[in-house]
Amino acid sequence: MNEARFIELARANEVNREILTRLPSLGLADAWLVSGSLFQAVWNALTGREPGYGIKDYDIFYFDADTSWEAEDTAIRRGAELFADLDVEVELKNQARVHIWYERKFGMPYPSLRNACEGIDRFLAPACMVGIAPGGSVYAPRGFADIGSMTIRPNRTPNFSAERYAEKAARWQEKWPELTVVAP
Repeated sequence: MNEARFIELARANEVNREILTRLPSLGLADAWLVSGSLFQAVWNALTGREPGYGIKDYDIFYFDADTSWEAEDTAIRRGAELFADLDVEVELKNQARVHIWYERKFGMPYPSLRNACEGIDRFLAPACMVGIAPGGSVYAPRGFADIGSMTIRPNRTPNFSAERYAEKAARWQEKWPELTVVAP
């Protein structure tokens, strides 16, 4: 699978297209639609399923040097209003803040990031490591091979958790039994 085909299949999901169209109006710096809603839309196209099948939520990463809870909450509320009519869960996360709460939530430290793409680099599997910016730029540091072959394999980052990997892989394999899951 190449980048053009990835974009075509990810954008076959109308919600992905609509989020990317509306996202600039939030005025968020370094904003990307990331991960599940993209690679799962591709899986749906490859397996003949409806474009939105199995997509739990639509994640948006952005990077704002204001790491206050209030600033992120304001962005979340504005996003909820902007995307309310889409009738899907849209989650906005300021990647400049992740190191503040990650250890408390997941039990392991998380380094400070310098941009939103560094957050994409830390996803549990290479197939998850994708983002599309509203202007059409694509970030896929490990390429598209695992997405196209429907393979889930561990991404051994400092914050890798075999338990979380197994949990997510099991959920995905339940929805897409065609997946090949590589043991952690």
